[in-house]
Amino acid sequence: MNPPPLNRTCPHRGQVVVLTGPPGAGKSTVAQLLADHLTPSVHLHSDDFWRWIKQGRIEPCLPEAHRQNQVVLQVLASAAFGYADGGYQVICDGIVGPWFIELFRVTARERALPLSYVILRPDQHTTLERATSRLGDALTDPEPIRSLHDQFSDLGAYEAHVLDSTNLTAEATANSVLQGLARGAYLSS
Repeated sequence: MNPPPLNRTCPHRGQVVVLTGPPGAGKSTVAQLLADHLTPSVHLHSDDFWRWIKQGRIEPCLPEAHRQNQVVLQVLASAAFGYADGGYQVICDGIVGPWFIELFRVTARERALPLSYVILRPDQHTTLERATSRLGDALTDPEPIRSLHDQFSDLGAYEAHVLDSTNLTAEATANSVLQGLARGAYLSS
């Protein structure tokens, strides 16, 4: 895999790549592979940002968590663009649907740094199979997984940012993302 070129407008500054999709899409695995191929790089795993809330945490999938989710994603965006401003190629993996990408777009414009938005979307059967077989504290309940998969369907203008990873290995998915980044296919202004 060849890494995409660095930020052409200001080579000593980095870029932010938001890698998203439903649970089980392979975001964390692919993000780590991307971070391994980009230099210098940072991998920000968004789930960690919710875990850092010690008191008053609301399950992110609940409607009453909307304000909390906005705060957490704004903190994630600030951290990501802080690293990128310092020259790092930043991969943020997590569930960042089009309903929250504007937080990143605003910060990208304020910092004058490139933002790419990549949506991994395997078919629902594959998503459920992958997500429900995970171990640890990952979401494995089929109902919210189906709901989140549905929320990443029919994305209008964002369909151009979708990569169907149903039949791809993690390595092939990462390679495809790297090629798309190099072409500027996922840029979000």
